[in-house]
Amino acid sequence: MTAFDTTVHLVYLACATLFVAGLHLMNAPATARRGNRLSAAGMLVAIVVTIAVLVEDGGLTAGAVLVLTIGALAGGVAGLVAAQRVRMTAMPQLVSLFNAVGGGAAALIALGDRATGAQAAVTGALDVVIGALTFSGSLIAAGKLAGRVPGRPIVVPGGRILSVLLAVAAAGLAVLGGTGRGTLALAGVAGCALALGVLLTLPIGGADMPVVISLLNACTGTAVAMAGFVLGSTPLIIAGALVGAAGAILTKLMADAMNRSIPAIIAGGYGSGDQVTVAPVPGTAGVRAISAEDAGIQLGYAGKVVIVPGYGLAAAQAQHEVVALAQALTEHGVDVSYAIHPVAGRMPGHMNVLLAEANAPYQQLKDLDESNPAFPGTDVALVVGANDVTNPAARRPGNAVSGMPILDVDKARSVIVIKRSLGHGYAGIDNELYQDPKTAMLFADAKVALTSLLAAVQAYAG
Repeated sequence: MTAFDTTVHLVYLACATLFVAGLHLMNAPATARRGNRLSAAGMLVAIVVTIAVLVEDGGLTAGAVLVLTIGALAGGVAGLVAAQRVRMTAMPQLVSLFNAVGGGAAALIALGDRATGAQAAVTGALDVVIGALTFSGSLIAAGKLAGRVPGRPIVVPGGRILSVLLAVAAAGLAVLGGTGRGTLALAGVAGCALALGVLLTLPIGGADMPVVISLLNACTGTAVAMAGFVLGSTPLIIAGALVGAAGAILTKLMADAMNRSIPAIIAGGYGSGDQVTVAPVPGTAGVRAISAEDAGIQLGYAGKVVIVPGYGLAAAQAQHEVVALAQALTEHGVDVSYAIHPVAGRMPGHMNVLLAEANAPYQQLKDLDESNPAFPGTDVALVVGANDVTNPAARRPGNAVSGMPILDVDKARSVIVIKRSLGHGYAGIDNELYQDPKTAMLFADAKVALTSLLAAVQAYAG
């Protein structure tokens, strides 16, 4: 091994260390941005070193330089534009699109490597299967999240039988590819995997999208690791393994937070998120409405307020308004915190991302385990667009959310719910919280309601 090779391996090891350190820092909101930058720096160094390796080996021709330059510029510009223009409410579908890009790129690496005559039959076939399935599945998931594909479970007649046949065909073509008839057979494997991704994702309803995103992220990481084995690239193997392992752990955590098994999620058929229910007339039996002025006075008198954000907050793009309200209450001497359910919204950490974008103090962000013990001592629980994650029905057997860990907002002394209507959440059942005598409903768009609450609190404080 030459001095150059030794240096390359040491730099790759340093890059892997940055990946691990960055992933660790992403464990907490206060350090997540620094962790992201650290991981990005590690990947940048790994790319530069890989280019140096290509130059050293003489594999960097003029044509290769042109292609790499075009690719780097195109990807850099696309990433920059997405970072600046994509709204935080559209972040879930952007994550799905990034998953698709990662899986598709990994599959193309294996196909290109096979076309050049390289022999990596097993890892190449796995790379193509996982990468192509992730590509098409992520596109369908992104479509569901963006509303371009119906969020309800879409069952294809005979879809499960067809999925089994496609899996068998992909396995057969992979074996055929390993016998020397490579490129065409591997292309067939890719076609089967693309169809499988569509068939497996369409029947999954909107309620399971946070878990699906995590699962597809794990698949992307695994495909990248397989691509690393195909190319003999240490950084790809390490980065892919880290993403795959982190995605798999997150998938399990998300499934546990919804009290659903991963096989049940893959089987699909749960929750649509497409129900539209007209707002009830104030005074509907069992439901108590409240005005923004009365709610604002109640918040101003409170000693402790816990804000529970949900997808309604994201849909209304009201993260800045809720943080402004929390700040006004804090300045008025109220103890304010945010109770964040792990599957609130449409992707893991959706509420954390929204609130961080609005510069909510990190120390006020509390997870499920931290928040629930605090509710009995809370004067007002302010629920903003959250539904299933606050439904007391989860404590009873026999319904769609039975056993699901929820935020115990009904244990607070009083509850104010901001919602446009009494419409169902993804689970498709009524929220029993709305019938609780302690609960008052403020029927309005989250942005409008929070602006009115802020004005009421400021008037009361003044």
